Amino acid sequence: MFMIMMGTVVIAGIVGYLSEVTGFTRNGYLQSIIICIGGAFLFYFVRIMFGISFGAPGLDAVLSSIGALIIVPTHWRK
Repeated sequence: MFMIMMGTVVIAGIVGYLSEVTGFTRNGYLQSIIICIGGAFLFYFVRIMFGISFGAPGLDAVLSSIGALIIVPTHWRK
Protein backbone atom coordinates (compact mmCIF):
# COMPACT_ATOMS: atom_id res chain seq x y z
CA MET A 1 0.00 0.00 0.00
CA PHE A 2 2.89 2.38 0.69
CA MET A 3 4.27 1.97 -2.82
CA ILE A 4 0.83 2.68 -4.29
CA MET A 5 0.64 5.87 -2.24
CA MET A 6 4.08 7.01 -3.40
CA GLY A 7 3.20 6.22 -7.01
CA THR A 8 0.00 8.21 -6.63
CA VAL A 9 1.97 11.25 -5.46
CA VAL A 10 4.44 10.98 -8.34
CA ILE A 11 1.71 10.54 -10.96
CA ALA A 12 -0.30 13.43 -9.52
CA GLY A 13 2.77 15.67 -9.60
CA ILE A 14 3.40 14.79 -13.23
CA VAL A 15 -0.22 15.48 -14.15
CA GLY A 16 -0.06 18.86 -12.38
CA TYR A 17 3.11 19.81 -14.20
CA LEU A 18 1.80 18.67 -17.59
CA SER A 19 -1.44 20.58 -17.09
CA GLU A 20 0.57 23.79 -16.75
CA VAL A 21 2.93 23.03 -19.63
CA THR A 22 0.08 22.28 -22.04
CA GLY A 23 -2.00 25.27 -20.96
CA PHE A 24 -4.88 23.25 -19.51
CA THR A 25 -4.65 25.40 -16.38
CA ARG A 26 -3.04 28.73 -15.54
CA ASN A 27 -2.69 28.34 -11.78
CA GLY A 28 1.10 28.22 -11.64
CA TYR A 29 3.28 25.13 -11.48
CA LEU A 30 3.42 24.71 -7.72
CA GLN A 31 -0.28 25.43 -7.21
CA SER A 32 -1.35 22.91 -9.86
CA ILE A 33 0.93 20.24 -8.44
CA ILE A 34 -0.45 20.82 -4.93
CA ILE A 35 -4.05 20.68 -6.20
CA CYS A 36 -3.35 17.42 -8.05
CA ILE A 37 -1.61 15.79 -5.11
CA GLY A 38 -4.45 16.79 -2.78
CA GLY A 39 -7.08 15.35 -5.10
CA ALA A 40 -5.10 12.16 -5.60
CA PHE A 41 -4.61 11.71 -1.84
CA LEU A 42 -8.30 12.25 -1.23
CA PHE A 43 -9.31 9.63 -3.78
CA TYR A 44 -6.58 7.25 -2.54
CA PHE A 45 -8.08 7.30 0.94
CA VAL A 46 -11.62 6.97 -0.44
CA ARG A 47 -10.43 3.92 -2.35
CA ILE A 48 -8.99 2.40 0.81
CA MET A 49 -12.00 3.18 3.02
CA PHE A 50 -14.88 2.42 0.66
CA GLY A 51 -13.39 0.33 -2.13
CA ILE A 52 -14.45 2.77 -4.86
CA SER A 53 -12.15 2.58 -7.87
CA PHE A 54 -11.99 3.20 -11.61
CA GLY A 55 -9.51 0.38 -12.16
CA ALA A 56 -5.76 0.38 -11.64
CA PRO A 57 -4.25 2.71 -9.01
CA GLY A 58 -2.43 4.69 -11.71
CA LEU A 59 -5.66 5.35 -13.58
CA ASP A 60 -7.28 6.44 -10.33
CA ALA A 61 -4.40 8.88 -9.70
CA VAL A 62 -4.66 10.43 -13.17
CA LEU A 63 -8.45 10.79 -13.12
CA SER A 64 -8.59 12.15 -9.58
CA SER A 65 -5.84 14.68 -10.36
CA ILE A 66 -7.63 15.94 -13.45
CA GLY A 67 -10.90 16.06 -11.51
CA ALA A 68 -9.30 18.13 -8.77
CA LEU A 69 -7.97 20.60 -11.33
CA ILE A 70 -11.43 20.96 -12.83
CA ILE A 71 -13.27 21.27 -9.50
CA VAL A 72 -10.99 23.82 -7.83
CA PRO A 73 -12.29 27.24 -8.82
CA THR A 74 -9.69 29.44 -10.47
CA HIS A 75 -11.90 31.92 -12.30
CA TRP A 76 -10.70 34.94 -10.32
CA ARG A 77 -7.06 34.51 -11.41
CA LYS A 78 -5.70 36.51 -14.31
